[in-house]
This record gives sequence, C-alpha cells and structure tokens, in this order.
Amino acid sequence: MRIVYLGTPDFAVNPLLKLLENNFNVVAVVTNRDKPVGRKQIMTPPPVKTVAMQNGIPCFQYDKIRIEGVNDLKQLKPDIMITCAFGQILSQEILDIPRLGVINIHASLLPKYRGASPIHYAILNGEKETGITIMKTDIGIDTGDIISQSQIDIKDDETCGELFSRLSMLGADLVVQTLPKIIDGSCEFIKQDDSKASLTKIIRKEMAKIDWDNKAEDIVNQIRAFNPSPVAYTTFENNPFKIFSAQTCSLKGEVGKILKADKELVIGCKDYSVSLKIVQKAGGKAMNIADFLRGNKLNVGEDFC
Repeated sequence: MRIVYLGTPDFAVNPLLKLLENNFNVVAVVTNRDKPVGRKQIMTPPPVKTVAMQNGIPCFQYDKIRIEGVNDLKQLKPDIMITCAFGQILSQEILDIPRLGVINIHASLLPKYRGASPIHYAILNGEKETGITIMKTDIGIDTGDIISQSQIDIKDDETCGELFSRLSMLGADLVVQTLPKIIDGSCEFIKQDDSKASLTKIIRKEMAKIDWDNKAEDIVNQIRAFNPSPVAYTTFENNPFKIFSAQTCSLKGEVGKILKADKELVIGCKDYSVSLKIVQKAGGKAMNIADFLRGNKLNVGEDFC
C-alpha cells in the first residue's frame, strides 16, 4: 500500500508520525514551500517537511500543486493520498490519481465548520464539543463523504492552541484506525447533509480586535479562540494591548471602561464584564495580571477600546 501524505503545519505532524509508527508505507510527503519566519526572516521548512527529512521520506514542495505537482504524483503511483491541513485545493486530475482516492483529516464534526478555520470557529461560537472527521475528498471544500468521526468535549477555558494539540492527536489515532477499513473495503461512505453545513473563513488579524459592546462570554470566547495566534487585542492609551486569557465577571458597568484595577483588571461589557488574566502591553512581555498591575498604574473609569 503506497501512501502519499500531504500536510504543512504542526497539526499535520502527529498523524504522519502515527502512520510511520504503525508501519504504513508512506512513500512521499507533499507540503508547501519553505517560508521566511520571524524578525530576521529566516527561511524555515514546514513542520511536516522536517518530519519527512528526519525519517528519510522524499519531500515535494509546491506553491501550486495543481500546476506543478501532477506529473510527480502520477510517477509516485500512490494507492491512496492523505491530506491534513495541507492548505491547497486539489484538482480533479489529482484526485483521480490514487486508485483508492484521497482522504482528508478534518478538525470538525462535518458538515459543521467546513473550510480553513474549524477549530477557531468552534471556540468563537461557544461550542461544547467538536472532533475529527475522516472524509473522502472531492472537488468541493470539505464536501466529500464522511468515512469516520471521533468526538471530544471542549473544555470551558480551553484555548485554540490547546484544542489544536488534542485534535491533532485525535486525528492521528482515527486515521490509523480508519485506513485498514478503506483498504479492505469495509468502510461506509456517508453523504453529508449540506443543509447543516457552515463554512469557516481564513482567520485575519482584524478579527481579533475586541468590541467591548459584545457580551462577556462572547469576548472570552474570542480571547480563547485567538490564543496563541493572532491574539485578541484592544487599545489602551492609543497603543495595542494584547489579551491572552480572561474570564467572565458578574460586575456591571460602562462598556469599555475599567471597573476594577486593584489586584484584578475588570472591563465593562454589554451585559456584565471581563476579568483579564494574562496581558501584554505594547513593547512589553506577556504577564499575569497581578504582576502587570504591580508595574502599571491603571484607574477605574479609564477607557479600553
């Protein structure tokens, strides 16, 4: 069984490692190009490429796989291709190459939260559960038949980064459980109910800007959803002010105003308020609120907007 694995970020690393640990024959890895990272713009390989190199697996990198990768993939003669957070849309020509088709490891319980950012949106919308779907890839955006699913609860204070890690491991376990059923033909292919589908958008930095005229619970969910990136932020003294962690508070007061600034920093919202827990002011470092308030004098009634 010849497998070609397509993935790019950290999320795709655990499933690849799990396939290798279980002696599946991964004959090649496909990923995106190396990119400059950090202030010094150091050229950095995608995490999946690093794993491939460490395990002696040939790695192919493309800006546009539909244009650059077709001949390479045909020459690899895969029986099946597995995608996981690959970040590029496959053409029908590519989907037709492997005899068993292409399957995708998707981080939601489809048909809900199709698209690029299912983990962020699950937290943004206050979902209590999510999971992994192994699906047959077709020409649409996460519209293919469902092969298997595994569900987990979302913890009340869980951040996107924390949920990301748990779902990556869940996807790794589910794909190695599902592959033998695909290979022996015993798996079922279940059509998605398009009427229950929702499509998530690519996360942009401006989406992390807090509007204090929202409900406290929605703001806390926003802060959770954008930790570790792009990080929720507000404005204080005309400078960006990042918020990594917060919780709802029962105090009521004027929207966007500091309601409490002694050992605790509480900001008024549409209904109640939000107590900030880990923050970072412009030019500073992230710190817990007690340490921040010891070094920064804030006053009740000042604006956070």
